[in-house]
Amino acid sequence: MLINCVTYQEGRKLSDISVAEISDYVQHKDQFVWVALRDASDEELQEMQVEFDLHELAVEDARHGYQRPKIEEYGDSLFAVIHTVEMINGELNIGELNLFVGENYVLSVRNRCQQNFLGVRQRCEREPHLLKHGSSFVFYALIDAIVDRYFPVVEALENELELIEEQIFTKGSERANIQRLYQLKRKIMVIKHAVTPLMEASSKLFGGRVPALCVNTQEYFRDVYDHLYRINTSIETIRDTISTAIQVNLSMVAIDESEVNKRLAAGAAIFAVPTAFAGIWGMNFKAMPELEWHYGYPMAVGIMFSACAYLYYRFRKSGWL
Repeated sequence: MLINCVTYQEGRKLSDISVAEISDYVQHKDQFVWVALRDASDEELQEMQVEFDLHELAVEDARHGYQRPKIEEYGDSLFAVIHTVEMINGELNIGELNLFVGENYVLSVRNRCQQNFLGVRQRCEREPHLLKHGSSFVFYALIDAIVDRYFPVVEALENELELIEEQIFTKGSERANIQRLYQLKRKIMVIKHAVTPLMEASSKLFGGRVPALCVNTQEYFRDVYDHLYRINTSIETIRDTISTAIQVNLSMVAIDESEVNKRLAAGAAIFAVPTAFAGIWGMNFKAMPELEWHYGYPMAVGIMFSACAYLYYRFRKSGWL
């Protein structure tokens, strides 16, 4: 679905144009066209391919979707795949933004993403001195907007981890803690799969050999890289903390199991004493105390009770009971 189709000149908006007029406006070297699509159909992508003369491999990637974040060069144009990450009702929603960037055009195709980029267009139009850089600045502004939206998601996951850590030493919550930690680890991996490849790709847009489109905006892409680096560092810290929390939680489970085993062993030891006495005396009926001796039975019971009481006292003192 077409969202916007606008032409700009010298950093200022000229007018909204129709799709059929795109090929005419992109011929002007002092202008560029910015088109935004959402959940584009195959017919719309085919139409854009004709109007902008897009490379067929880039269009094919945009059509199929579910690509790894990347930035590729096709002659004098760039094709970028960027993952959008949204937190919706505690769950992560992963969308995709495909960007086709040429010297005098920008085509953005947003898929499976509820957030829009109207704020990006408004920001660019408020800064005509920066929009003069043309399509490369729009390319930066779109990437920067997506990267900035990673920060609140990472912060929310950090807060979730802190809540789980507070429950680690709460007795009886071990199973629930492990489940929550593994769910959190899965979310972190989803963000990492969006951030790390994009960080590697954006590092090629500044310093050394860079695409011709980005020569005048290298410092902006370096800023994007710095943000991605910070996010990636936070992700690695959260991953390490999750691993530590899982180990601590498993240690707490092992400690609780050890306590149970000690109680069972103490109880078995206590009951083993009367069992042993009863077994020995019960095997010899001829010389059994209660048959041959009037006080034999009370004495046997007293010995059993005394032995059990002494063992209970010792186990209690040592903390096993």
